[in-house]
Amino acid sequence: MKRFPMTLVLAVATSASAPDARADLLVVLNKSEHQAALVDPNTAKVVKKLATGRGPHEAAISPDGRWAFVTNYGAYGLFRTGEQPKLEAGSSITVVDLAKRAVARTVKLDGYTMPHGIQVSRDGTRLWVTCEAQQAVIELEVASGKIARSWQTDQDVSHMIVATPDERKLYVANIRSGSVTVIDRTSGAVQSIPTGDGAEGIDVAPDGSEVWVANRGANTVSVIDVATDAVVATLDSGGEFPIRSQFTPDGREVWVSNAKSNQVVVFSRASRERIAEIAVGAMPIGIEISPDGRRAFIANTNDDKVTVIDVAKRAVTGTFTTGKEPDGMAWAAAPAGAGKR
Repeated sequence: MKRFPMTLVLAVATSASAPDARADLLVVLNKSEHQAALVDPNTAKVVKKLATGRGPHEAAISPDGRWAFVTNYGAYGLFRTGEQPKLEAGSSITVVDLAKRAVARTVKLDGYTMPHGIQVSRDGTRLWVTCEAQQAVIELEVASGKIARSWQTDQDVSHMIVATPDERKLYVANIRSGSVTVIDRTSGAVQSIPTGDGAEGIDVAPDGSEVWVANRGANTVSVIDVATDAVVATLDSGGEFPIRSQFTPDGREVWVSNAKSNQVVVFSRASRERIAEIAVGAMPIGIEISPDGRRAFIANTNDDKVTVIDVAKRAVTGTFTTGKEPDGMAWAAAPAGAGKR
């Protein structure tokens, strides 16, 4: 197991404002502006923009809603018509203090590059991060910034990651290999399961029994049984280039963004049938469903807009802008007991 030193570097927020930690926040990452936009999800207003590293792609929020962890992947402008993609290799994580609306520090990943998928543990003490260039997943200690463990996927473009609710297993979607890597954190065992060309979007059911994977090259969605780590169903995505998948909080539905079809398709988890198709903006990628299951937010990368959807009605209720090339999003719940606006 490789271990590398890590350096913590204090960073300065782009501007100062009075802190307000009383309300929920939607964190939206603007890849081409190298920023995290903090959005009031009730008013769709950007309350603060903070500088991150180059090409921020994904974010995870600590369980107490205090911290946002942003992977600075480096590459940006990936799908924009008429633009040449900027394929830089990032090597850091930006830590945002959501109470102070400021960047707290930057975690430099010595020896690891192109961090992308990220998840925080239930107790907020650890981060799991994919590092594409090394075909690896690392486990970081939040407090010290040290790499506690690492695993090799030995797969190409290990991109997105989810953990089962008991945190015994990590599931990693590998785009170029068209597979999902399963990491058993207890035994250390690592295995990879073929799913389909372009495996990327991935989410685990709230009850921990299934993982759904969007295979963007195959235009399919694979269902993995967590108990056996076998693909038990392969579904047509209902569109072109399925790139993200997310369960609703009640676990009854799975939402899939078909990026090149400019639509979101809703699946019934029980029947595995498509039950709705919703037109959104150009090149929808990121999906974030509010914890109460009432609203879905879709980041339309090529429109520079976020679409808001009423989940029950399957209806678009509006759009808002945060910056150039929005992609990854994360919901930061207000601290327990805090008054909300």
